[in-house]
Amino acid sequence: MSAILRGNFRMALSGVKSSKWRSFLTMLGIIAGIVAVVTVVGIGEGVKRQITGTLNRFGNDLIIIRPAQSESAANGLGQADVVFGMSSAVSLSNGDADLVRKADGVGSSAPLGVVPGVVEVNDKPVKNAKVLSAGADMPQLLNQDLLYGDFWSDKDEGAHFAVIGQKAAYTLFDEPVPLGRTFAFRGQSFQVRGVFEPFAKIPFSPTANFDNMVFIPYKAAAQLTNNSAGPYVILARPSDANKLGATITSIQEKLIGARGGERDFSVLESRESLESGSGIIRLLSMWILAVAVISLLMGGVGIMNIMLLVVAERMHEIGVRKAVGASSRQILGQFVMEATVLSVVGG
Repeated sequence: MSAILRGNFRMALSGVKSSKWRSFLTMLGIIAGIVAVVTVVGIGEGVKRQITGTLNRFGNDLIIIRPAQSESAANGLGQADVVFGMSSAVSLSNGDADLVRKADGVGSSAPLGVVPGVVEVNDKPVKNAKVLSAGADMPQLLNQDLLYGDFWSDKDEGAHFAVIGQKAAYTLFDEPVPLGRTFAFRGQSFQVRGVFEPFAKIPFSPTANFDNMVFIPYKAAAQLTNNSAGPYVILARPSDANKLGATITSIQEKLIGARGGERDFSVLESRESLESGSGIIRLLSMWILAVAVISLLMGGVGIMNIMLLVVAERMHEIGVRKAVGASSRQILGQFVMEATVLSVVGG
């Protein structure tokens, strides 16, 4: 039996070598399918590790409070941000930020909110300049250092200061260190007092664009908008990392009590935030994997078609082998081996 297999293998190799270009084009479908499958698995795993690594940089005791996701968002269909929930249709309130800060066990907290408006430098509007409101503890919570200058303190929450990302410095002022420069926003003048170091990139999260952002104190933003622009997320960290669970429970009780028992928010650890948003990665991986499987299937169909053509071309050879006593099973084994060689080499 082994001698027959060896003979079939030698004939298969001879058949492949005798028509190299046809064999290569036949294997191309298998090659494309295998590459697609490996690429999909690699990309999905790489994205997960990148998100996990960045969240670990924030710390395992980071607490993320954001509006409750809708059903479609929970399935990964409508939530574009796996970490901070910037794309949520609803927002929290500045009162929620105050409640979180006063909750038992909270050592530091900071809201983040989008403030609508146009930034003007020298009376000229600046496109692509987005403004976020932030609490004084934001750099500490995100473990984010400043490249130049400093961040504002609690006593400056209502002041017209700004700290900007590195790319925003060039977008607004076309210089790397615009400390002391001013810009106008919603009719008020703001002074730049700091520039952030480049932010860590998180796929499917607006922190990928924090380098382009302009940050102003959240109380100053509340005054400009009459409290109409609430935070889309509140970050917090317990004073004692060993009491993370108790701190989360305290925050939940504060917010539920202020809402009369309604729970339209989520209080998550950084690990849970990753899990709640992993639906996007799973959905993306499933769609691309489906395309990869189809490519692999079409490669198999290509091999089948070529083998049918090969059988038709070698009818005389099959007749000679039958005449000298070869069985149908042996002839079938020869062509199956040739198809196997094409598939394995392509794979």
